[in-house]
Amino acid sequence: MEALLDSAIKYAKELGADYAEARLQKSKGTSLSLSNGILEGGSFGQSVGLSVRILVNKTLGFGHTDQLDPESIKSVVKFAFAAAKANKKAANVRFSPANPVVKEYEVKEKKNLQDISVKEKLDFLKSLDAKISGARQRLFDYIDGIDERLFLNTEGTKIKSRIPRCSLFYIFTVSESGQTAQRMWDYGGVGGFEVAEKWNLAEILPEEFKELSKVLSEGAKVPSGKYDLVVGPQISGIIAHESCGHPFEADRIIGREAAQAGESWIEPSMLGKSLAKDFVNIIDDPTIEGSAGFFLYDDEGIPARPKYLIKEGKINCFLHNRESSAALNQENNGSARAANYSVEPLVRMSNTFFKPGQLSEKELIEGVKKGIYFKNFMEWNIDDRRYNNKYTSAIAYLIENGKLTKPVKPVSLEITTPVLYAAIDAIGSNFELHAATCGKGEPMQGIPVTHGGGSLRLREVKIK
Repeated sequence: MEALLDSAIKYAKELGADYAEARLQKSKGTSLSLSNGILEGGSFGQSVGLSVRILVNKTLGFGHTDQLDPESIKSVVKFAFAAAKANKKAANVRFSPANPVVKEYEVKEKKNLQDISVKEKLDFLKSLDAKISGARQRLFDYIDGIDERLFLNTEGTKIKSRIPRCSLFYIFTVSESGQTAQRMWDYGGVGGFEVAEKWNLAEILPEEFKELSKVLSEGAKVPSGKYDLVVGPQISGIIAHESCGHPFEADRIIGREAAQAGESWIEPSMLGKSLAKDFVNIIDDPTIEGSAGFFLYDDEGIPARPKYLIKEGKINCFLHNRESSAALNQENNGSARAANYSVEPLVRMSNTFFKPGQLSEKELIEGVKKGIYFKNFMEWNIDDRRYNNKYTSAIAYLIENGKLTKPVKPVSLEITTPVLYAAIDAIGSNFELHAATCGKGEPMQGIPVTHGGGSLRLREVKIK
């Protein structure tokens, strides 16, 4: 396989490419879907393919194939070269410099995914389903697989990786007192089946079912107005991801095609601008072991590292690939990711979170005389520029004189990003990371990430 990639980049140079890279990906895995205790579907498969990206006369060309023979490789290189030559509208692309790297790494499995039978995986899902058998509707989607990648470029970089991962999405509906509510969430990480066993869902699911039922049967209606608000790590995580991570993607900032990258309210000149108090830090770190967004080298062969997007309350850096870092004359920080071999790498997040503070969540709540505690959310919305935010509670409680009292019906925080960050009064020490699938691109690329942090306390924000 390495010889095939090597032949691809050599042929691209022969055709006149200024730069070329080839990426091979082999994926093998299982998916199972359980609905109301019944197996609805499953798949067991393997895919393998190769992509080539070339830079010629400051234009990019891309091509891919699942036919791994010498003639097919030549054909895809010719296609990428022709695409670059024809792509006059996207001229003036530059790549930031990069030192050549030769590395190989893998994530070890304690319980090999391929050694766990389908029956064992299905029994695992059924055991979880039984924990919330009183729910009106229940769905569990389980996916696992092993992702092997090999990357070569004309600068001498060669990266080989093997990453096993598993994930679970669930959704259930609760009916109580003539009302209904839904709870959905994701779990995921890299490693073997031991990852799934650590999720502790056998305890989490019945507790969520109980609390959601209580919100429906006993929840108080809270009038619209300004309140102090404490939000748990699941909500601080989605805030970090949506209102910081996405608008800090540099391809959005430089105005790459909106359908592929999206837009951002952030401008390059805003580096150093203060958004929040000096204890607020948001980090994107792909090197966290076991995390869903884990990698050590991105899909351009650049070493991964932690990045402070917001540092001491100020805009500190953007997420970059080689193209965006060259365009803004800033340091590349290894944030290029592709969902699979058939799509080009884009600027993407990995594990994005609020750095935890010193106070416990209990202490955050004790500092509120009248307010609301959002434990988790039912839905969220944010505009394409990542400026106008909305977060609606699933499980929430009234805070009265520093204590949680009664559950409340779903309420929403509607706020702009600058006002949100300015309202953060304290960050909790109760650090959590939660898995998700982040979508971006045209065609859409879904990639594994995590988001989280400690709980946040916001002062005097408008609740509807």
